Amino acid sequence: MSKKVVTFGEIMLRLSTPGYQRFVQAEHFEVTYGGGEANVAVALCNYGLQGVFVTKVPSNPIGQAAINHLRRYGVDTQYIARGGERLGIYFLETGASMRASQVIYDRAHAAIAEAGPEDFDFDRILDGAVWFHTTGITPALSDKAAALTEQALKMARAKGITTSLDLNYRKKLWSKEKAREVMTRLCQYVDVCIGNEEDAEATLGFQAKGTDVTRGELNLAGYQDVFRQMREKFGFKYIATSLRESYSASDNGWSALVYDGNEFYHTRKYEVRIVDRVGSGDSFASGFIYGLITGMSMRDAAEFGVAASALKHTIPGDMNHATLEEVLQLMKGDASGRVQR
Repeated sequence: MSKKVVTFGEIMLRLSTPGYQRFVQAEHFEVTYGGGEANVAVALCNYGLQGVFVTKVPSNPIGQAAINHLRRYGVDTQYIARGGERLGIYFLETGASMRASQVIYDRAHAAIAEAGPEDFDFDRILDGAVWFHTTGITPALSDKAAALTEQALKMARAKGITTSLDLNYRKKLWSKEKAREVMTRLCQYVDVCIGNEEDAEATLGFQAKGTDVTRGELNLAGYQDVFRQMREKFGFKYIATSLRESYSASDNGWSALVYDGNEFYHTRKYEVRIVDRVGSGDSFASGFIYGLITGMSMRDAAEFGVAASALKHTIPGDMNHATLEEVLQLMKGDASGRVQR
């Protein structure tokens, strides 16, 4: 039997302008589905694990379409609750060169934001799991969602299940003050903390000195100082961050930094030409999780995660459909992009 990983959060309907069109140009939208924790579940299924996604969707054809989308990639959806008003929506306009991408949310009163403890039996859901994963997006949706996230993390910890949290700060959902209050409470139940420099500052108050994300500059020494502070405060087993060097909306440098309390490790850097960057952080998280679950060293797990997420930048949609073999091949150094015949 493959190892069971449970993820908990929101899945949304994504409406994207075709190609690189602006919102004001578009006469139709392309439809797909995605969300931080759902993206992780799909990727882990791709790699051969049992990905279980837990959420609540409306009991209507749109909610069913979201479930069907997950099922086509092998995700276990049996614990998804039905009910509530609606499925959240986000609109995406993909940027290019010096023009940034834009996201507009339409997710107020989404079913998961109004779900309660009666919707989920986490004791049963987590039975037999080796890992539980969620993100900072879920508790940002509502106080009820924050309480559910804390309940799930507590239950996972009580069962001896490894827990991970991707900080994922979304300023359109809550303030830094509220985020720090809630996330500081949640992090006491977390074993593996994942998040970039902006997320760490916004949600936990830690900041990497000498880093300016708008100029694409990195200061690894600053990250190391932040990681030490985070480990001292919360006792995380692993801390990991993807590192994006933004040359433009089309071209980025992409690597990762990980820490286990003894060693800092900076991965290989990939120069990526972006097709779709949404979900790239989730792809790193899922790759790092996969590596640790399957017994890779921290270094190899980080290299697997950054290779997987580099490939995600080349794939349209929220979810990473790179195969295990493709990720391993890239890890070995084959970044030629030559046709496979």
